Amino acid sequence: MLKKHKVLVANRGEIAMRIVRACRKLGLDFVCVYTAQDAASGHVRLARDLGGENALYRISSYHDANELLAVADDAQATAIHPGYGFFAEDFRFARRVTQRQNRLEWIGPSWRVIRELGDKINTKRLARSLGVPTVPGSDRPIYDELEAEEIAENLFAFQAEQGIAHPVVLVKASAGGGGMGIEEIHDMDSFRSIYRRIRNYSLRQFNDEGVLVEQRIFDFNHLEVQVLADRHGSEPLHFGTRNCSVQSSGRQKRVEVAPGFAPGELTYGFDAQSLLDEITEHSLSMARESGYDSVGTWEWIVTPNGKPFLMEVNTRIQVENGVSATISRVNGEGDVDLIAEQIRCALGEPLGYSQKDIRFDGVGIEYRIIAEDPANKFAPWCGTIETFSWQDEEWLSMYTQVPTDKAYEIPTEFDPNLALAIIWGKDLAEAQKRGLAFLDKLQLQGHDAKGSTLRSNVDFLREKTADLLKFS
Repeated sequence: MLKKHKVLVANRGEIAMRIVRACRKLGLDFVCVYTAQDAASGHVRLARDLGGENALYRISSYHDANELLAVADDAQATAIHPGYGFFAEDFRFARRVTQRQNRLEWIGPSWRVIRELGDKINTKRLARSLGVPTVPGSDRPIYDELEAEEIAENLFAFQAEQGIAHPVVLVKASAGGGGMGIEEIHDMDSFRSIYRRIRNYSLRQFNDEGVLVEQRIFDFNHLEVQVLADRHGSEPLHFGTRNCSVQSSGRQKRVEVAPGFAPGELTYGFDAQSLLDEITEHSLSMARESGYDSVGTWEWIVTPNGKPFLMEVNTRIQVENGVSATISRVNGEGDVDLIAEQIRCALGEPLGYSQKDIRFDGVGIEYRIIAEDPANKFAPWCGTIETFSWQDEEWLSMYTQVPTDKAYEIPTEFDPNLALAIIWGKDLAEAQKRGLAFLDKLQLQGHDAKGSTLRSNVDFLREKTADLLKFS
């Protein structure tokens, strides 16, 4: 039986709502926070409806650790769930909440795991020690410009030997993530200026000048492996793979599909099922070696000829956890809730099942519905949503903080993410057909302060649906 806890939900929007619902499912109390800009958010309404005014605290910022912990103390919370973003992968914050006088249970990987795997360099070293393939390039932060230049020259020479007509090298902030702090160089003439720019960016954003220099892999698919482990040393499990190759021009994900390939429906230039099995086993081997103890995602790139390279490990629940859950069955039961599983394991329960108890059924597609203009480099759109509705279907799950019964002004302080739509189908073709039907019936209208109509990525999502799980 799960011990009684009160969980501080240290996040906002749809993820806060999903955490609240998971707490209710597990019989746990909760307390939510919100800022003035988020007063109209659905997570505020849900917390009030399910927990009353005592389940809500207004704060000045989701980024203020002291304020969050003051709320925890006042509300007598005994655990904290960081969601994603904000403090989710901050090992110092995770360490602080578990070592303070009023200790909180941290619902996420232990701070030591976050510290080790949250660092791209440590991750690459661990991977290489286990024979896990990683992207060619530096395996530690480079602080010396001449050393970085030498690595780049060697990578250009390596690509030339492979017959790549237009070689490219990536310069990346070693402490970065999520597609931020990355630039391409096409020849050595521009290397120094770009290296210095990324070094300065990394110092400003992460207080660390470390830079990685890696080979640019072209025409790849971006795959992920969803892992779950408990704190009892049980064998880590996986909930399949997903494909996150549909992204914005800034490398931000827009569509996710589970599983990562469709070998029964599409033709690949390699054994796609063997590839999925390979990256899954590599991910689990790293989870075992690192003592992983929560949900986590191993991110991969796969070339058109079927060569996988590990990119990084995300030590948190991810936005796209629901698309993996929608195709997963545990002991024959569907409706898997990975957030509830994360909470349950973090609060001391063992997994209670093994990999043989998990099977996969069908194909899931997750659309990220965002107020942005794909034709203008995915520039965010700010304004008021006046109409937002969709047709309910048994194969559709919608997660949104946007009210559907009144106008909603998009807060300018946050990314204009409006909703996640998860579609299930018995196969890829059916999931695509249902996805298009959902998008066609979606009603989304609004205006900004100048009277211009809402810009969204719905047409972009519709356009990309036809080519899911294919290589460009």
